[in-house]
Amino acid sequence: MHLPLTYEDICKILPHRYPFLLVDRIIELELNKRVVGLKNVTANEPFFQGHFPDNPIMPGVLIIEAMAQVGGILARVSVPDALERKTSNSIFFVSMDGVKFRRPVIPGDQIRFELVPLRTGSRIWKMEGKASVGGELAAEAILVATIG
Repeated sequence: MHLPLTYEDICKILPHRYPFLLVDRIIELELNKRVVGLKNVTANEPFFQGHFPDNPIMPGVLIIEAMAQVGGILARVSVPDALERKTSNSIFFVSMDGVKFRRPVIPGDQIRFELVPLRTGSRIWKMEGKASVGGELAAEAILVATIG
């Protein structure tokens, strides 16, 4: 696997598509160890029309969803043969703990997601994730998901 992973590469790994694919690029990836992904937040994101028209802020739940998608990429490529198995296409949240939002994310920001696994397996993954903008922590969470 060659880095960076681009939109086309990401679409081969995740089932998500526009407007719900919230990862633009994977810039670092060590199987079973860590992943770093990017999301470029633009003014034309569909959620900014209503959140909020005069003060656009990326919804926190979408920041956590983007974080989970980056973690899902690590999990899918780390599990042997997961990409070849058609039944393992979906990734589902099981739980979120310790979710904290530290700063708003606004149009023009680039979010950097860094995730490290706390527990790995063929089906259940638990990861610690951080989202930062310009080196400043924007959000953090412990995420648990199941594959397939």
